[in-house]
Amino acid sequence: MRKEKGFSLIELLIVVAIIGIIAAIAVPNLLQSKAAANEASAISTLRNVATAQITYASTTGSGKYSTDLTTLNSSGLIDSVVSSGTKDGYAFAASSTGTRYTFTGTASPTTFGSTGNRHFFVDESGVIRYTTATAGPAAASDTALGGS
Repeated sequence: MRKEKGFSLIELLIVVAIIGIIAAIAVPNLLQSKAAANEASAISTLRNVATAQITYASTTGSGKYSTDLTTLNSSGLIDSVVSSGTKDGYAFAASSTGTRYTFTGTASPTTFGSTGNRHFFVDESGVIRYTTATAGPAAASDTALGGS
């Protein structure tokens, strides 16, 4: 009698179970890493928006800040992805009353908890602030990045 070579059903089930356990451990960490990367991108983009606002006011705007992201894009200060309003799981907005003194920029996760866990805010001070409240966006009274 010849012995058959191969794996038994039990051996295959054990391997599948081990793969399932590894996947159950790895997937949440992967999602958490993606949210952290989205937040880092949002912070960087919001910093660029603030810089673009200051540049706009000192050049094209005759001392006044831009009223929206589209104007900053048409001036060549931000890219079209940001001016569309969404990038890397975050929704961006910038506004000004058209005065020489104030502007605001916000970044909120498109799906809170999945694409990001914090809302961000920047104004003419250049300080980026955040909140972890589920209802965003952040405001000038929230915690500064790097602050306590």
